[in-house]
Amino acid sequence: MRPRTLDEFVGQSHLLGAGSALRSAIEHGRPHSMILYGPPGSGKTTLARLVAEHSRAAFEELSAVQAGRAEVRAVIERAEHRRSLAPAEGGESPGAPGASAGPGEGQGATILFLDEIHRFNKAQQDALLPAVEEGLLTLIGATTENPAFEVNGALLSRTRVYALQALSDEHVAELLGRAAEQSAGGTPVDEDAIAFLSARSEGDARTALNALELAVATAAEAGEQRVTLARVEDALQRRAVLYDKAGDRHYDYASAWIKATRGSDPDASLYYLAVMLEGGEDPRFIVRRMVILASEDIGNADPQALSLATAAAAAVEHVGLPEARYALAQAAIYLALAPKSDAAGRALGAAQRHVREHGAQPAPAWLRSGPRPGQDKADYDNPHRHPGHLGPQQLLPEQVVGQRFYEPDEAEAQLDARLREIRRARGVEPR
Repeated sequence: MRPRTLDEFVGQSHLLGAGSALRSAIEHGRPHSMILYGPPGSGKTTLARLVAEHSRAAFEELSAVQAGRAEVRAVIERAEHRRSLAPAEGGESPGAPGASAGPGEGQGATILFLDEIHRFNKAQQDALLPAVEEGLLTLIGATTENPAFEVNGALLSRTRVYALQALSDEHVAELLGRAAEQSAGGTPVDEDAIAFLSARSEGDARTALNALELAVATAAEAGEQRVTLARVEDALQRRAVLYDKAGDRHYDYASAWIKATRGSDPDASLYYLAVMLEGGEDPRFIVRRMVILASEDIGNADPQALSLATAAAAAVEHVGLPEARYALAQAAIYLALAPKSDAAGRALGAAQRHVREHGAQPAPAWLRSGPRPGQDKADYDNPHRHPGHLGPQQLLPEQVVGQRFYEPDEAEAQLDARLREIRRARGVEPR
């Protein structure tokens, strides 16, 4: 069901629209080294094969999951042999074992498609550098991970990165409709079944097509004349949750959980927590985000939030999954419903900016640990000796007097009242 032409390719119009640089390069048989970065089932492998189809080059394909430096070396040797046999002007030459030849292989060019390129370590990626740099190989790498973090800078600088997007429901439906017409064994597929698969495949054409294939086979075995919604529901539920614990989905769902919880939506908070747990996320990573959020986004609006988050962290360490999920759920709900305040973070940020801009001023002599040589002892005025335990002695460096870093917001009403009382007692004008 892979598209055989660019016109059959579905989606990625931002890369392959009429007149685009990539489409023009492919159509005119001018392949260049590139990294195709995108989610599963977005068409990376298909696009690489279309590049090869339109070029006068041999096509080699490796999976970084299974291949190592020896396999890369073998590809390079075949590329060198192929180039050595290339006639000066036109003509034909024999192919090399292990490669599929495109038209005009005699030109000696070789395209290496390396799937899951992020699986290669630095040494393995370095082995490709000389061949790519001298033009012996045109490298097309495919990855679901951000190449800025997973591909060596030297190799990345010799390639162009093209970011593919997850397919829309309409694009997936188009692919499923084509598959149903051409290769479903003559068994009609109900429209609501295609609509369901399209909506639930998360833009992953491979997942949708695999589920359709299973549904068609199951329906045929049962002697059914149509593939129904019930059949595709049954087929799709066997798919595991799509989640990469070290890649974009890891960070995307963590970000979604933080923002949903900060936004005080317990249902959204629980949903993203469930996605992370079902995807196999490390619960210690999750609970660390909870502890951070308790201080960063709730703070003194509800100091108990930090206690609850650290208690959940202790539960994760002492109990572990699956039982610790109850503590995680309890913490997620509490954090979502707690009043929110970022005043503490803003206050510290303001103080740090002042220090960076003006330097660290020495503390008043009466606050230091003791007198320095040649200095008289300064008396510290203990506030416990004053009514209300509030003394008049200045506590900021002289150069910083008058600066106010902490201003409570409406979620910290009790602290605001206490601060006003303290400032009045110490003769500080209220703002």
